[in-house]
Order: sequence, then C-alpha cells, then structure tokens
Amino acid sequence: MAASLGQVLSLVLVAALWGGTQPLLKRASAGLQQIHERSWARQLLQEVKTLFLNTEYLMPFLLNQCGSLLYYLILASTDLTLAVPICNSLAIVFTLIVGKVLGEDIGGKRAVIGMVLTVTGITLCITSSVSKTQGQLSTF
Repeated sequence: MAASLGQVLSLVLVAALWGGTQPLLKRASAGLQQIHERSWARQLLQEVKTLFLNTEYLMPFLLNQCGSLLYYLILASTDLTLAVPICNSLAIVFTLIVGKVLGEDIGGKRAVIGMVLTVTGITLCITSSVSKTQGQLSTF
C-alpha cells in the first residue's frame, strides 16, 4: 500500500512533534538532579510533581504526546514500511535542528552530513511511495 501526500505530511508532522520537543524536554527537566528524597516512592512522586507543575516541561510533553496520538491514528491507514522510517529518522533530524537553535552542540560537520543523508533517503522513500499512489490513481 502506497501513502498519499497527506499521509506523508502527517508523518512528517509526527516527526516534528517528537523530535522538536526532545531538546525542550531535556532542558526543562534539568533540575531533577537536585531532588533528593529518602525513599524511591517519595522521590518518584516529587519528580512527577516537579515536572507536571513546570509549564516549560508540560507544554512540550503535551505536544510530544499529541505526536504519539497522531502516529497511532495514521498507522491505521499507512504502510508501516514508510511510516516507521519517516517518523523515527526525521525525529532525529528535528531533534538536532531544534537542539542547534537552542545552542546545543550537535556534533559538527558529521552530524550535518548525517542529517543530509537521512533526509535524502527519506525523500527517496516518500517519492517512490507517492509516485506509486499517483500511478495507481491514474489507472482507475
């Protein structure tokens, strides 16, 4: 089953939601190392309380979860051989881009080359899949 352009764009949106929120979640959860409780249960409760009362953490978390919900809904009608590579590979690219925008060290030239190769491979997969869909529609 080939994917439509709308499905591909939805998968790219999932990747953006997943990957784009990771650096934000990392930054917002940096203060967890200062929490020290006597028992593991109290430690867990205090960490959860700290995170969910922090809007800098909660907003990216909710966006990330919206990406997961959208992914679940898209999987019902999209080919897994296209959905998984697009979402997982492009999520890494979005993580690196947002991390760079936030001032993180993303790894220099090797990371950029890796992103270009990833995007090139995903573009080939998308082009092949969308071409198959358009070819099928024209034969009807």
